[in-house]
Amino acid sequence: MLPEEKDAALLWDMLKAATEIVQFVESVTYVEFQSNKMLRYAVERQVLVIGEAAKRISVVFKNSCPQIPWTAIVGQRNILAHEYGEVLVERIWRVSTVFVPELIRLLTPLIPKPPE
Repeated sequence: MLPEEKDAALLWDMLKAATEIVQFVESVTYVEFQSNKMLRYAVERQVLVIGEAAKRISVVFKNSCPQIPWTAIVGQRNILAHEYGEVLVERIWRVSTVFVPELIRLLTPLIPKPPE
């Protein structure tokens, strides 16, 4: 199913944020990530962007793409936005190094090419 224009824009937002996360953490070790507050906050901000966009994707499109873990993505956003005292560095590292690259793989074929 091709996304509606609004959904396509939100998917682009998700892909852009995910790509930035991968760029932020490439060639960084967990120890470096753990000790670099600015880097962690940058990654967390992009995770929030992904979650906010996922939250706004239409139900029809979400239902057509069950391979995307929509609930988990929005849930992670909610934890970051509302329970920031509970954010575990290990979890954000795992999200950024395992789940985000997988999300990029899943999102890429769903996003229409931009108009020329």
